[in-house]
Amino acid sequence: MSYRKLGCDSAHRKAMLRALTTQLIMNERIETTETRGKEIRKTVEKMITLGKRGDLSARRQAAAYVRNEIADIHEEKDGLVVKTALQKLFSDVAPRYKDRNGGYTRMYKLAMPRKGDAAPMVIIELV
Repeated sequence: MSYRKLGCDSAHRKAMLRALTTQLIMNERIETTETRGKEIRKTVEKMITLGKRGDLSARRQAAAYVRNEIADIHEEKDGLVVKTALQKLFSDVAPRYKDRNGGYTRMYKLAMPRKGDAAPMVIIELV
């Protein structure tokens, strides 16, 4: 198998990775454990690659994985504009990397482990 089990069954693991991937797209920086960070790096890179393709098929594939959450609300002259995580992926995040062939994420190891179980922590962010 080419993935980490992360101490949970497959449904929980898939839901957790979807949630973390969506949060990273929305916030562009999250703090998590090292093993989870290494695992979501794969999925975020795939989602950004789909965003760079930008066609209808890529949008549907990304929509099947990224959760439907509100990423940004701002006011314009016409009224309120609500942007979901999928819209942010295709309109803001992916165009930044049009000339880049991969390596869209960066991980920093934190000095202090997590209290309780001493799990090594990292900050994963979009480059």
